[in-house]
Amino acid sequence: MMTFDDTESVHPDGLAVRRRRHERGWSARDLVEAIADACERATGNRQTITPNLLKAVEEHGESIPYGTLCLIADGLGCDPVDILPIDTPASDPDYLN
Repeated sequence: MMTFDDTESVHPDGLAVRRRRHERGWSARDLVEAIADACERATGNRQTITPNLLKAVEEHGESIPYGTLCLIADGLGCDPVDILPIDTPASDPDYLN
């Protein structure tokens, strides 16, 4: 089983994030709010990302900490691996920065 440190950097599949957001009919701000809601339900704390970071992830596959990937996945109601690129497995050591 692959494990990640929450601070390890990953490159999410920005198009997968955007596709899942659009499937729900959400704006970027809607997803940011959904992330905060999911985090509050899970931990009691409202933690989220900025709309600018979401834009960087969706448009450029911005490198983010694995913990942030998990926040986005929780907001989208999916598993974090669902928003990682298919052609670059997370187990590839060159994939993590």
